[in-house]
Formats: sequence, C-alpha cells, structure tokens
Amino acid sequence: MPDKSDKIRGCLFGGAVGDALGYPVEFDGERTIFGKYGPNGITEYEKNPRSGKAEISDDTQMSLFTANGLLVGDTRGNMRGVQGAPRGYVEVAYQDWLLTQNSSREEVDRHERFSKEGGHSWLLDVPELYARRAPGMTCLSALRQERSGSYIDDYIKAKLNDSKGCGGIMRVAPLALNYQMDDIEGMKELDLEGAQLAAITHGHSLGYMPAAVLVHIIGRLVYPSEDNQMTLKEIILEARDTVAEIFDGEKHLPELTSIIDKAIDLSEYGSPDDIDNIHQLGEGWVAEETLGIALYCALRHQEDFSAGVIAAVNHKGDSDSTGAVTGNILGAKLGYSAIEDKWKKDLELSDVILEMADDLDKGCPISEFGGHWDSDWAAKYLDMHRPEVLIKHQKDGQA
Repeated sequence: MPDKSDKIRGCLFGGAVGDALGYPVEFDGERTIFGKYGPNGITEYEKNPRSGKAEISDDTQMSLFTANGLLVGDTRGNMRGVQGAPRGYVEVAYQDWLLTQNSSREEVDRHERFSKEGGHSWLLDVPELYARRAPGMTCLSALRQERSGSYIDDYIKAKLNDSKGCGGIMRVAPLALNYQMDDIEGMKELDLEGAQLAAITHGHSLGYMPAAVLVHIIGRLVYPSEDNQMTLKEIILEARDTVAEIFDGEKHLPELTSIIDKAIDLSEYGSPDDIDNIHQLGEGWVAEETLGIALYCALRHQEDFSAGVIAAVNHKGDSDSTGAVTGNILGAKLGYSAIEDKWKKDLELSDVILEMADDLDKGCPISEFGGHWDSDWAAKYLDMHRPEVLIKHQKDGQA
C-alpha cells in the first residue's frame, strides 16, 4: 500500500509520464499512430534525438507552476499570518509561465527576475521550461488579458471567455496534493477552488467543473479517511455527486454527470478494445471528454499504470492531456513506486518534477514565529529562486 509521499510523487510524476508519452502523437490520427508505431500504438517514449529526453508539454509545465503558486501562497501565509485564496497565487504563477512562452531565459533574467516587478516562481530559473510545447491558445490569450486587467477575485463569475477546452483540468492536480481535507465540507471547498483554478483561463462551466471532479478524486486517493477505504469507482461516484451539489442548477451539469456515468459503464461492460470505448467518450479536446477518457482508462486498468496511460494516449484526440490526467489518477492510486522504471528514465525535468512533489508533500516548514529555518525553502518560496541561482546572484551583487 503506497504511503502519502509515494502517492504525491506518483500523481505529479505519473501525469508527466502520460503527458510525455502522448505529446508526440497529440495531433496525429489513428492511422498515423498505428502505422508508425505498430498495432499496439505508442508504448515507449519517443525521445528528442538531441537531448535524449522524452519531452513534456504545456500540461506538465503548467502543473508545475500551479504547485509553485500554491506553495508561495502557503509560505506567505506562514510568514505573514494572512493568506489569500490559492487562486490568486496560482494566477501570478501562471503569469510567470506566460513569460516562459514569450521570452528567453536571458531576457527574463535581465528584465524581470531581479526587479521590483520580478517573477514569483523559482521555476523561472529552470532553462528547460523556456520551451513552447504547443501551448493552448485559450490559456495564452486569457493570461495576456488578465496581465493588463484588474484584480479578479472570482474567476467563475468573471467568465473571461466561453471556452471548455481541457487546458484547465490538465493542470489542477497539485491543488489536491497540497491540501488535506478531512471532511466532505472541506472537500467541497477544495473542489470549488479547483474549478476556480481552471476558470482562470476557461470560462465555460464544462471547462471548470471537470477540474473540480478531478481534484476530489485525487484528494480522496491521496488522503483516504482511516475508517473508509473507498474503491476508485466509489470515489468517482462521490466526486460526481459532490460536484453536482456544488453546481446544482448549472445547465451543463447533466452533460458532465452523463459522461462520468458512461466512462464507468464502459470500463465495466464496454468493448474489450479500449479504443472503441474511447471513441464513445470523445477525443479529449474539451475538458469533460478529457475527464471521461481518463476515468475510463483509470478504471479499466486501475492496477496497471502502464496499461492505463498507454490506452489513454493511443487515440485520435488530445493524447497528451488524456494521458496526463490518467497518469495523475493512476499515479495517485498506485504510487510512484508502482510506476515502471522505463518511465522514470529519460523523462525531461524528472528531477524538478520530483523536487516539486516532495515540496508539496513536505509543506511549508517555516513560520514568522517558528524557531526552525529552512534556507532552501526560503530561497524558493520567499526569494523565488533556486538556492544555487540566488547565491550566485548575491555573490555577483545583482540581488
């Protein structure tokens, strides 16, 4: 039975595995996929020949920035005794991700990092994150709009657009890893915050409600109650019903609950062929379909991480996002230790992904009045730099 630390690592790393496996075939049709990789489709990483690494996409990039924002918020709260909603810190972190999509690292260093308007994420010190990996146009446009606009407290009410693309759901898993909720009312609050994080960029209810479902599922998997060991199916049904209660009366809610029910039914009674069942759920370009495909794959292959993510990417839709969300769920259920070694080798930024997972697991260890001080944590979540980068700049007299 995996422990909490193993599950947190498994969720964040597992999402990156599904993302990297699906990224090379994201825009390919099934004839192309099976023609190139054989009758079983893509079952191994396709690596960049120059770096020798399996590349992550914007899905994992934004998940990392989600985590960075959450931990900055927690650290500010510990050090100042007051803390805003997670969405505010995460949106600022997303603005840093936007910098990586628009600038070289050298430009950010020169103009942003050590100025009063500098970045708020130590991830800006990671050169590999300055790579455009088919970033979602909705994410880019919404964040650019917010950069020049006024402060937003409630992104669901603000409704910046009417997009229900999967760019919201694919990045919210860290929220469920960072906060343990011991009762259903606390879980409702966290589920709603998951919807708010997705609504930062995606304003349609089917763009943000599926994110709430995913947060609930991962929260239950990572932090099960001691006296109630639920099956994955039971967790999914509870997530469906809880989110339906939160968004009671929302006109598109029946579409969400219907695709969840269909995913469960197909996992139990569908065709023996995964791709036939996935075709009945859609292609994953929109969030409710991404959720449906991920739930189907996780339920059908709930004891086999590799089989689940392989099924999730071998279709004609948004393969990296369906792979990422499936990897999040199965990684949270089975743990990092259950992920095959072949997925741990040559994954781009694997050290950063595990470092962030371990920070989520550890939680902020410093406080305004505490006697313990963690200089590495302070560098990352107060000074917003990797410790070694901060030290170098201090020595150079630039900080």
